[in-house]
Amino acid sequence: MKCGITAAETRKSGKEGEGRKGATNTNMGKVVSGVATSEDVSAWYMDEEHSVDQRQPHKTDPVQSVDAATLEALGVVHWKLSGNEDDAELEQIRKDRGYSYKDVITVSPDTLPAYEQKIKMFYEEHLHSDEEIRYLLEGSGYFDVRDKQDRWIRIACPKGTMIILPEGIYHRFTLDHTNYAKAMRLFIGEPVWTPLNRPQESHESRVKYLTTFGAAA
Repeated sequence: MKCGITAAETRKSGKEGEGRKGATNTNMGKVVSGVATSEDVSAWYMDEEHSVDQRQPHKTDPVQSVDAATLEALGVVHWKLSGNEDDAELEQIRKDRGYSYKDVITVSPDTLPAYEQKIKMFYEEHLHSDEEIRYLLEGSGYFDVRDKQDRWIRIACPKGTMIILPEGIYHRFTLDHTNYAKAMRLFIGEPVWTPLNRPQESHESRVKYLTTFGAAA
């Protein structure tokens, strides 16, 4: 099963000859400019109420907010863009980071057969051997990532969110109560969407992540 915002209606827009399958990613730990400030980021530590629908916010009481600097220390970078496909800053990010491939996908009960079952499958904790890059064009959802103490941080991703998760980080995705998201997926070279479910402690990408970001988890 492909990961995160996947399947449903997909519109490709890659260029012939650009990049290659399995192209080396040199972005891990790369200094970036123009990323969102804490005022632009809505993120928090999750509660442990497993019986509550995954699409609910799952905030603790009191709420434990997470700022942009904490996310950056985990390798997660985040921009607040316009939500338009032709956003000028988006094109600059693609150029700077070598994202030669893109497609646009839509996930909703109308576009994804067996929707309720599929979103639960997307919610399995996993990692990738490449970055996961999403740009929200319409709708909204949540990305959850593990911090250095193995706690879940939930990141709200409304329209205009551009988010990059580094290779090797444990994470998962879910839509929120709107049950709708239209997003652009970006990749270096030809895309490889294979999720590697936890545990993957000896996997090359996991080792690389822990070495780069000093994560304890």
